[in-house]
Amino acid sequence: MAQQIFNRTIQIDGIDIIYREAGDPKHPALLLLHGFPRSSTMFKNLMTALGDRYHLVAPDYPGFGFSAFPDKAVFEYTFSNLSAIINAFTDAIGLHRFTIYLHDYGCPIGLRLSVAHPEKIAGIIVQNGNAYAEGIGPQWDETIDYWKNPSPAKKKKVYAFLSEEGTRDQYTSGLPEALWNRVSPELWVLDWERLSRPGNLAMQYELNCDYQHNFPLFPVFQAYFREQQPPALVIWGKHDPYFSVAEAHCYQRDLPAAQVHLIEGSHMVLETNFEEVLRLVEGFLGRRKKD
Repeated sequence: MAQQIFNRTIQIDGIDIIYREAGDPKHPALLLLHGFPRSSTMFKNLMTALGDRYHLVAPDYPGFGFSAFPDKAVFEYTFSNLSAIINAFTDAIGLHRFTIYLHDYGCPIGLRLSVAHPEKIAGIIVQNGNAYAEGIGPQWDETIDYWKNPSPAKKKKVYAFLSEEGTRDQYTSGLPEALWNRVSPELWVLDWERLSRPGNLAMQYELNCDYQHNFPLFPVFQAYFREQQPPALVIWGKHDPYFSVAEAHCYQRDLPAAQVHLIEGSHMVLETNFEEVLRLVEGFLGRRKKD
């Protein structure tokens, strides 16, 4: 039965964090961490579908969606800080143990949390999330070159993804034409409206540059997988132009029991392949209930 979603606000370290919540807190919990350029809106369908059996919580990070966008003098926008504030958020709302859903930026944010607090993690769902070098294909060459040898000309090319067209591309790039009619235009329009707030593009650019500091943590994430062996479901849109499909099965190196599913979609399979993703998530969570 479809469930009501509640939109709530809580202050974490003086910053208003907007989050969506559905389901009974007595049920197994699922923490949903969005990617770029999204917000908790990406999980609304999933929350409605699963809220009768699970407790689902989806926060917007500072500077994303409808959470506060404090000046960088107040909050430094790094993946380390975003992970720390999300961890503090889980404590503040009493979310002590949960399955964590990781997409795009949500992957390094959530895996930092998992490494620091393995006792909180009941399971991991990865949707096109980066924790292995194999996901960094040649499409990253220009960006990595800019990080190592910055110049104004290189910055202009790298910065191009922070545009209206670049925001739309997050949904459509690589997507098979037969699935184009599954992308609702209000999604990227809303994303772009949030991104184009005064000062937000500059913040997003700096945060994207900070992504390079996730790479040295890949071995740390992988050690966490090997040592803790969290139950894992990996869902990958195989036409994703941002994170190579070559990464998907890498998770099984360290998590031999991980379920890996390649889907005929791109970066946003929760939008374009919802029924298939829902079945996989339901099956995974259902098995966790029986364990």
